[in-house]
Amino acid sequence: MTAQRAVQQATAYFDSGEFQRILARRVAQRTESQRDDRDNELQRYLQDAIGPQLIALGFTLHFIDNAEAANRPFLVAVRIEDPMLPTLLSYGHGDVVFGDDENWRDGLSPWQMVEEGDRWYARGSADNKGQHCVNLAALEQVFALRGGSLGFNCKILFEMGEEISSPGLAHLCQQHGELLQADLFIASDGPRLNAVRPTLFLGSRGAVNFRLTVNARDNAYHSGNWGGLLSNPGTQLANAIASLVNAQGVLQVEALKPNSLTPQVRDILGDIEVGGMPGDPDIDVHWGEPGLTPTERLYGWNTLEVLSFLTGNPARPMNAIPGSATAVCQLRFVVGTDWENLAQHVRAHLHQHGFDYVEVEFMRGSPATRLDPTDPLVNWVLTSMVETSGKKPALLPNLGGSLPNDVFSDILGLPTLWVPHSYPACGQHGVNEHMLKSIAREGLQIMTRLLWDLGEQGTELVAQHRAHVGGGQ
Repeated sequence: MTAQRAVQQATAYFDSGEFQRILARRVAQRTESQRDDRDNELQRYLQDAIGPQLIALGFTLHFIDNAEAANRPFLVAVRIEDPMLPTLLSYGHGDVVFGDDENWRDGLSPWQMVEEGDRWYARGSADNKGQHCVNLAALEQVFALRGGSLGFNCKILFEMGEEISSPGLAHLCQQHGELLQADLFIASDGPRLNAVRPTLFLGSRGAVNFRLTVNARDNAYHSGNWGGLLSNPGTQLANAIASLVNAQGVLQVEALKPNSLTPQVRDILGDIEVGGMPGDPDIDVHWGEPGLTPTERLYGWNTLEVLSFLTGNPARPMNAIPGSATAVCQLRFVVGTDWENLAQHVRAHLHQHGFDYVEVEFMRGSPATRLDPTDPLVNWVLTSMVETSGKKPALLPNLGGSLPNDVFSDILGLPTLWVPHSYPACGQHGVNEHMLKSIAREGLQIMTRLLWDLGEQGTELVAQHRAHVGGGQ
């Protein structure tokens, strides 16, 4: 039996329509984690949709309560073939964002998969049900072709709260480190670079949200009677924000800029071109850090965004000077950023520019992560993707967005490799979300080949990784 045969078998399985039927059943489950009335659906997805498939593959199931979010459970599935074999940890999330049923276009529903051309429309088709369905199907193909074995040990972690920032996930990994112990991590979430180019990313940018507030007085006052005599918090806050990020979107706080855009990273990103695909917005070429390419700004630099700004009553403006103003801002950042001290850095910067009256509140944040691009595991995955797809894959040091990758890379200490099966214009988190059949098919081929090769070469690959890390590379 060869890797080529495994890919052929996976392709035949996909073309039979069985993958589509399984995905259609799973997206029909309304697993909206942002709602309080979906608890039974969230539990049922793990027990009825995912559990039986894993049991058939010889996994032992561990259903674990969430210590931080009741009724947002975890499933850890474990298959140990031989303690001497390498162990793969994978991941998926079965929860989705709000269906937003009434805003999908005519003929579409978030809970019924509809096929139109190359698209499968449904909530969760891209994020993340379609993606973990691909990976589970790949496991099935390898298991069948090897006569009931994988050639490696495998553990899979499912959560049902990723869309509400993965509460309890870090605690789970801290408390159950032995159960989740592995040698490498491969999973799928987020988008490819674009619809046609297979992609490997090695981590994610971090994100931290913070609130800026100006409280001038307890009430609003008539702008005719008091204008020019009372400070306007909206004006003050607008100018304070402008000191943090200028009119061209350039971050102005030196202490929050990264130190990790090395020549090596820039060389890797030189092979990447963002945007320009159908459905993509036009890039504002003069926006963001000067001297960087759009790709470097997205994957190698930090951006400060204003997510909301409120002063007065926007719905019913009055002729009054508001008493307060508040804004929620976000820093998207790469490794090498002192994000944990963001509030202190922002306060110091505002003080330097005369905005001592602006209150700064750290709201929440998640770390940036990145596997060393020179790790031998990276070259293995890229080579396998080329041999399977015939295309040159895109290598991203990190995703532009954020994922809970830090629990796998930092808490569990694993080399993390993400192979996404979605694309940027998939409608993720919006209406009319869809998965491309062509990507799902190619993704199944890629993952089947990867898992087949892991069964053939896993021990050697893990040894190469450990030697690389131990050598201080």
